Amino acid sequence: MKFDINHLMGTGVALVTPFTKDSRIDVKALERIVEHCIAGGVDYLVVLGTTGEAVTLDSAEKRLVMQTVSLANAGRLPLVVGVGGNNTRAVVQELQTIDFMDYCAILSVSPAYNKPSQEGIYQHFKAIAQVSPLPLILYNVPSRTGSNMLPETTLRLAKDFDTIVAIKEACADLLQVDQILRQKPENFLVISGDDFTALPTVLAGASGVISVLGQGLPSAFSKMVTLALKGDSDPAYVIHQSLLDGMHLIFEEGSPAGIKALFRELRLCKPYVRLPLVPASTTLKKKITSFLARFQQVEAQ
Repeated sequence: MKFDINHLMGTGVALVTPFTKDSRIDVKALERIVEHCIAGGVDYLVVLGTTGEAVTLDSAEKRLVMQTVSLANAGRLPLVVGVGGNNTRAVVQELQTIDFMDYCAILSVSPAYNKPSQEGIYQHFKAIAQVSPLPLILYNVPSRTGSNMLPETTLRLAKDFDTIVAIKEACADLLQVDQILRQKPENFLVISGDDFTALPTVLAGASGVISVLGQGLPSAFSKMVTLALKGDSDPAYVIHQSLLDGMHLIFEEGSPAGIKALFRELRLCKPYVRLPLVPASTTLKKKITSFLARFQQVEAQ
């Protein structure tokens, strides 16, 4: 799909990778989830991110996920794929070997574990931008990477490389987000990477969100973001409040264990994850079941 900056407006969802009991990729479940998200009105799909447990997949499995989502989507929504890591040379090589047919953009996370300096982060993304066959979305998530990509670095990258078109910002600091929004180039998008702060971030001027909970409850989440993009804050906050318990619960024992437990309740996939992650506890499953029943009751009114 030819890239259009409008492809990244609204609600994107970071898809899980469903597994069978024996830890194989559950293709049928993934197809069901894609259909569930499209029917729920999301604007684009993101595969092979953190929520997709990409770090536990080998190359053949990644290809299978990409192909499965592409076929199930059948050209209906824009597709984004995650390609990132803390070995810059390996990321560059991966970008040069993957078949990106049907995908319109690449989401690439800031390096984890190495804890590079701001100059190191800049040089990492510079190397990626120079070889990427598709537009790049930067991904800043300090809670996972151990380092924060500061606004100055984000803005420098946005101004230096036309191929870098957006940032998925999950710093959980609205002041940092606001600095990027105020100083960014006109054609550079800021996308919330945090379900909790998605609404205030969009109301502040962001283009939307890449959500985890949004794939489980796509209709409500998409409606909230659509209202926020129109500036209709009051009804958007009503929906936000109805989703808030779910946002907390799906991250209570780590992601994607929580969202897969929700999918289990929706009969879309089994709750299996790959080590070192473990499935949600019985206690959390009960909480998620209770939340979903309350949420569905409110939605039915």
